[in-house]
Amino acid sequence: MSNGLKLRSKKFTHRYVKLALLLPNHTLGNHVKGQLIRCFTSTAVNYRAACVAISTKSFVAKLSISIEEVDECDFRIQFAVDEKLFSFEKSVSLIKEFKELTAIFIASRKTAQKKYVNALIINH
Repeated sequence: MSNGLKLRSKKFTHRYVKLALLLPNHTLGNHVKGQLIRCFTSTAVNYRAACVAISTKSFVAKLSISIEEVDECDFRIQFAVDEKLFSFEKSVSLIKEFKELTAIFIASRKTAQKKYVNALIINH
């Protein structure tokens, strides 16, 4: 797996956790802040786990979790914008990054699934 994507997902986590920490300190702000920190960090952690997976099935499973987590990041940022916890202007670059990572992760998963199916066909 790409060390570049590992680094990108790590930088993604650092950059956006810092932004999440800027959310207001009240009940809703703190809840969204905690959820964002969890899904930002989980995206990178699960990608790293995929990179060291012992099987294609494990790789696909961990990558699928990364896809779910980055999608959750997207939802939570949009929710924060809707609730006026986060400015729309700040969200534009975040949402672009979410969409790019999602596309990369989905393409990687499709490639792995295709290789897995082809290997099954060849071995039977």
